[in-house]
Parts: sequence; structure tokens; C-alpha cells
Amino acid sequence: MLNALLFDLDGTLTDTDRIHLLAMQQLLLEEGRVFTEDEFDQHVSGRANAELCRYLFPDRDVEHHQAFADRKEALFRALSPTLQPVQGLLRLLDFADSRQLGMAVVTNAPRANANHMLAALGLTGRFKSVLVAEELPRAKPDPLPYLTGLAHLQAQAHQALAFEDSIPGVRAASGAGIFTVGIATSQSHPVLIEAGAKLVVDDFNDERLWQLIERMAPQSSHTF
Repeated sequence: MLNALLFDLDGTLTDTDRIHLLAMQQLLLEEGRVFTEDEFDQHVSGRANAELCRYLFPDRDVEHHQAFADRKEALFRALSPTLQPVQGLLRLLDFADSRQLGMAVVTNAPRANANHMLAALGLTGRFKSVLVAEELPRAKPDPLPYLTGLAHLQAQAHQALAFEDSIPGVRAASGAGIFTVGIATSQSHPVLIEAGAKLVVDDFNDERLWQLIERMAPQSSHTF
């Protein structure tokens, strides 16, 4: 029986990849480096800052990596004073509240970004837990963040749905044994399926998603 929903943040609750790309392009251009959308999609999207900095600057030390990450995230926040939820998200959150389903955010974003984005979406306090990779021993694609989310919600994997838009995120959620729904904001349907998603939708209004929810929570008599 469905009793928990776990959500990635960037690209899942709100489509932010292009804002992150713009922030990185601006900073890297200062060094004369052109950074493309394809490079972002292949090597950065969905990854924790430590991993993306190792990719960008393999010959530089951790102190430089952290300084770049801090500048990038501060610029991202400045570029995103308000954000729009992915279509159908509020419908799903209202449904979850009506059925008393536990909800958590599981993200590779740093805490400052998670707080900023939820506030910019008007969703502060809407989730029982907000788990960020920098506060855990391992980030996505390791399953640990999602296993930790399940523990916070006191749920088993078979009682949950996870929503992800990136390859590392899908691998993490599916690796935790959770039925993973891919949100095709940053990757194509075939790429997300190959990564381990069981269902891929463009947004939260997809009728196939609601059919799945009704199968997992058949006691619901609400229409959303």
C-alpha cells in the first residue's frame, strides 16, 4: 500500500537545469572556457558539487572546488528569485496530504539551495524531511540518500514512489528498491528508462502516473 512519496528537487519539483547551466557558463567564461548544454547534460546534471567539480577541474584542489561550487550556487540563487513548479506537482502534493502520505525531498543540492528553492516555490514546510547529499556520507547515484529518506518516513521501498529527472537520481532511487518515476525535464524518456525508471512522464499530470497511484492506493475515493 502506498504510504510515501520521495522527490528529487532540481528538475523534478521545478525545472532548474537551464539556470544552473547559465550560472556555470558565466563563471567558466571568466576563465575563457566555453561550457555547452551537451556537456552539462552528460557530466553535471543531477550530480553533487564535489563530483562535478572533480570533472571540471581535475587538476585543482578541494579548496578551489569548494570555492567554485559556493560561487556557482550563490549565482544560481540570485538568478532564481522565484520558481515555478512542474505542472501537476501541486495536485500531487494535495493528494498526498489528503491521504496522509509521507513526503520527503532527497537532493544532491546543498542545504542553502534546497531552502532557497522550496521558498521560491512556496513549498517551505510542505515536506516532512529535506535530505541533502552534503549532510550524508554518500550522494546519488548511491542509494543511501533514498534509503535514508525511507527511514525518515518510516516506509519500506515497496510502499513508496520516487520521482527523479537525472541519471544519477534514477539510479539512486531504483537502487534503493523504490518504483522510480522519471520526469523528463532534463533527459529523454529512453535515457531515463535505461537508467532504471519504471515509468517516464513529462509532468505530474500524466494519466499513467495517476493510474499507478490509484492502483497503489486503491482506498482513495478522491479525484484530483
